[in-house]
Amino acid sequence: MQIITGAAGFIGSRMLQKLNEEGERDFILVDEFSREDKNKNFEGKQYLETIDRDIFIDWLLDNASRVDGIIHLGARTDTTEKNAAIFDRLNLNYTKDLWTICTENSIPFVYASSAATYGLGEYGYEDRHDIVTKLKPLNPYGVSKNDFDIWALQQERQPPYWAGLKFFNVYGPNEYHKGRMASVIFHTFNQIKATGGMKLFKSHRPDIQHGHQSRDFVYIKDVVDMVRFLYRQQPEIGLFNIGTGKARTFLDLATSTFHSLGLEPNISFIDTPADIRDTYQYFTEAKMDKIRKAGYDKPFYSLEEGVADYVRRYLVTKLPPNHQSTS
Repeated sequence: MQIITGAAGFIGSRMLQKLNEEGERDFILVDEFSREDKNKNFEGKQYLETIDRDIFIDWLLDNASRVDGIIHLGARTDTTEKNAAIFDRLNLNYTKDLWTICTENSIPFVYASSAATYGLGEYGYEDRHDIVTKLKPLNPYGVSKNDFDIWALQQERQPPYWAGLKFFNVYGPNEYHKGRMASVIFHTFNQIKATGGMKLFKSHRPDIQHGHQSRDFVYIKDVVDMVRFLYRQQPEIGLFNIGTGKARTFLDLATSTFHSLGLEPNISFIDTPADIRDTYQYFTEAKMDKIRKAGYDKPFYSLEEGVADYVRRYLVTKLPPNHQSTS
């Protein structure tokens, strides 16, 4: 029996689909299941039962001997949330509890960290363990993820296998419920349908042109392949970047969305909202040497390939009704 937390969410539901496609069905799904828009993400999937996250720890204490592995993708991911206590409870302490149970019961444990731990990239974007205590995340979400990474690396007693996944900017199907936190591709598609154009954030740095803010955008299909590799192959323990190793601009991203719809780009710029302006990352680019050296050798989708697949196979044909951009 296997556990996926955050199973109604973006990455969790796609992880379940990936493993279902490979013939695996013995899953317990953990999440907060009150939102119908999120619950649609796992409709039609194969699993044993669902368990609410608030009672899952107690359930796991009673059933740990039956569990073969945990993929912990559940977290509070709102980067605009300022209440650190929420992140301490849902991201830091909850994950510590799972780690402890996995350690005591010899359960492999793969969990979601984040590229938000890297802050402004003062120490680069390499998934080295020796820089973790030096990192300076820009918001409470990133702090909570880095605090757990630090704690995990300090533990003498560990699960038989563990990996912390530093997700970069993930995009793709099943992010429909994320509102403001959904990818720029999703918002671009909605803005094009509503207005014929797209408004990107201006740069508020004189050394970077509008739209040339750059991120490592990684397609969800590559993400679940990498997570599956680590979970199944169990190479070295530790932290792993989950990206592509190539930064691209938001202008590239929006342009590719227009082109995937057969349209000429119509892009303008607006001020970055004040509540995120001071903590805005202008550049991220994952160093992918570690997972490559561990044996993961599949090529990544290019930005153009990933956007085209997402737009043409999912957004055009499967966008739920009444979903409008919130950015």
